[in-house]
Amino acid sequence: MKFWTDSFTRIIHGDNALCIPNAQNHVSFGGNHNPHLAWSDLPAGTKSLALICHDPDVPSRGDDVNQEGRTVPASLPRVDFFHWVMVDLPPQPSHIEAGEFSQDVMPRGKNGPGTARGARQGLNDYTGWFASDKDMAGDYFGYDGPCPPWNDEIPHRYVFTLYALDIAHCPVEGKFSGQQVREAIKGHVLAEAGITGVYSLNPNVKL
Repeated sequence: MKFWTDSFTRIIHGDNALCIPNAQNHVSFGGNHNPHLAWSDLPAGTKSLALICHDPDVPSRGDDVNQEGRTVPASLPRVDFFHWVMVDLPPQPSHIEAGEFSQDVMPRGKNGPGTARGARQGLNDYTGWFASDKDMAGDYFGYDGPCPPWNDEIPHRYVFTLYALDIAHCPVEGKFSGQQVREAIKGHVLAEAGITGVYSLNPNVKL
């Protein structure tokens, strides 16, 4: 099973990020386009695909996040943050165009779970991140790109994982999460493949 992108080689571009560096305010909104993704050589018996993008480098505590005069230390334990969760994606056509599922930052989130191609998209973790923001709070379905803390000492990795499944309908319903999909597809994965990009908003971090 092969899986690739034409949108980046290693460093994710601002067009695919929720936030980009800004000299005055540290960050501003980026293009937030989902990246191009393509696949081939799926195993026999593949009935649907599941796609997950997660950042495994999110601070486990938020005390220092985006605070002037402070940094998020590299030694801080990290947790997963889901940026995109999609299930019931048909194997054909064998690619996703850049910007097909996300073309901009949408305050309060995109509609879901139903989306193009008969697929369904779950909630990403900006749903929780923006929950207390009166201008941004909402259900964030589908893709929303990188926006790591601008004072984090480490670059963040963004892992896109494509799963070939032996079922046409993933057994999750309603407003499902990335972790729920991971649990639901256990025992149904015929093959999987991943792509990792890196991103930082900290000008002192070398990528």
